[in-house]
Amino acid sequence: MTTLSLLGLLAAWWIAAVIADSRVLPTPPAVFDAFWRDAVTGELFYHLAMTLMRVAAAFAIAMIIGSAIGVGLGMDARADRFFDPWLILFLNIPALVVIALAYIWFGLNEAAAVGAIAINKIPNVVVTMREGARSLDRGLSEMASVYRFGRWRTLRDVVLPQLQPYFAAASRSGIALIWKIALVVELLGRSNGVGFQIHLYFQLFDVAAILAYTLAFVAIMLLIEFLLVQPLEAHATRWRARPA
Repeated sequence: MTTLSLLGLLAAWWIAAVIADSRVLPTPPAVFDAFWRDAVTGELFYHLAMTLMRVAAAFAIAMIIGSAIGVGLGMDARADRFFDPWLILFLNIPALVVIALAYIWFGLNEAAAVGAIAINKIPNVVVTMREGARSLDRGLSEMASVYRFGRWRTLRDVVLPQLQPYFAAASRSGIALIWKIALVVELLGRSNGVGFQIHLYFQLFDVAAILAYTLAFVAIMLLIEFLLVQPLEAHATRWRARPA
């Protein structure tokens, strides 16, 4: 069904492009030609790799910092009440503002680029993980205390399994959000990456190349979702499986 749906979308795109007969809406073969042109020279893979590097670094930073803060707030009501206005503030600051300030304050460098991407994602991770910490089963924690599990075993066998669905949700939404922010970061202040190339081809009014880079990166993110995120999630939640 998925394959049929994608083929239907491709057919609709192709028909619309033929009817429009304009550079504004190129046909799938024209987009493939643009993809192949930059793939043969290696330029496409270089820029994809640079964007992936920034996405991976920002994702790791955002998940580590955001998870730690979120769990801490979820388990400490007083801290949650104190920092909640801060969280609301950061949630509502536009990504463009964060990116511009990062470049102004820290310069047009990789640290500023990755930091700006991570800062835009951290508040979302905090909110998700805070809700996970709030929903922890206190009875299980008390049981672990009675049986003297110890901090490490309680964290590993009691707390983390309950937080896993929230961590998975934050991870999945994080990947989708971070790579979109990364393109804006590259467009504004980097000399490589998918965002930089899209900006370049925008100036050249080359819609086929813009779509080629966009679809190539989307394909990579889908591969990461299906080959990495979903298998890891299934492995982490295997304890929930019930015997038939």
